[in-house]
Amino acid sequence: MNRDRTKAPPKRRYRKPDTQTAIRPDQPRSRSPHDKKERKPAAPPPAAGLEARVMAVDILDNVLGRGKTLDEALGATQSGARQRELPARDRAFARLLATTVLRDRGRLSTVLGRFLERPLPREARRAELILLSGAAQLLLLGTPGHAAIYLAVEQAQRDPKAERFHKLTNAVLRKVADQGPKILPTLDPVTTDVPEWLLARWSRTYGEETARRIAEASLHEAALDVTLKSPSEAAIWAEQLKGTVLPTGTIRLEEHGPVEELSGFAEGAWWVQDAAASLPARLLGDVAGKRVADLCAAPGGKTAQLASLGARVTAVDHSVPRLKRLDANMQRLALLDRVA
Repeated sequence: MNRDRTKAPPKRRYRKPDTQTAIRPDQPRSRSPHDKKERKPAAPPPAAGLEARVMAVDILDNVLGRGKTLDEALGATQSGARQRELPARDRAFARLLATTVLRDRGRLSTVLGRFLERPLPREARRAELILLSGAAQLLLLGTPGHAAIYLAVEQAQRDPKAERFHKLTNAVLRKVADQGPKILPTLDPVTTDVPEWLLARWSRTYGEETARRIAEASLHEAALDVTLKSPSEAAIWAEQLKGTVLPTGTIRLEEHGPVEELSGFAEGAWWVQDAAASLPARLLGDVAGKRVADLCAAPGGKTAQLASLGARVTAVDHSVPRLKRLDANMQRLALLDRVA
């Protein structure tokens, strides 16, 4: 019987490499399945201005999504470690952007709706808020178009709840930048931004003409009123703050920058308090040495007013974040020893 005598090639045996052999730095190293996976490169730092816009959306999410008041939303949002590190100017812009969206939400939503084929799903609330914020910057705040759109898209990409809508954000805001300035003037702010039920109630109570004037006034940023710790210095502080002294002693600023950057704020010379809100404490007369309970006290305007007049004030509020703001205000005003 003839057999194929051709021998199979010998099997190559694995030879353990010499452990003493050094591997050159430039020598490629084969990877093993047991090797650990390479770490992904760290995400680049956020672009300038992005954190302020994230903060604005957080404020809006607290108000429109969680039913908090604006004061509660500001307190909850600004108390975070990341937000406290933001410059005062960025925090002020976040507040301006959030309040602009809240005040002009009707018209902004109408403009955005022209470029959406269908309403966004309920789970896309963060994406909707980013779109509203971008539209507010483009149409109302004068932010350059390229900056507003770039930052909105970047924000959507970094937000897990809005990430899948970043291309939509880019497309819609580009159309808003191009066509929105022509659409916005055609919308009546009163009937678009003011809730229909509220305008109807004002009309029944005060008549249509007065109701419309009330609505128009509500759509403008209110002046800033401050109460002085030392009322005798009203003329001095009115000049420094470029404000007007009202008959109540309140100083009113029609225009102002970030509150934290105004002269006298850090020194505790005054606190923000609406002129009308300062009247109740005056009706109590001389409160020096008396104990007064201030219910719903935060953020502390009346508490500070009473304490500065010599009262021992017990401040009560149901909101823990707002009470923290009250404590911070009393500490800044050096009135904490008179408040419990």
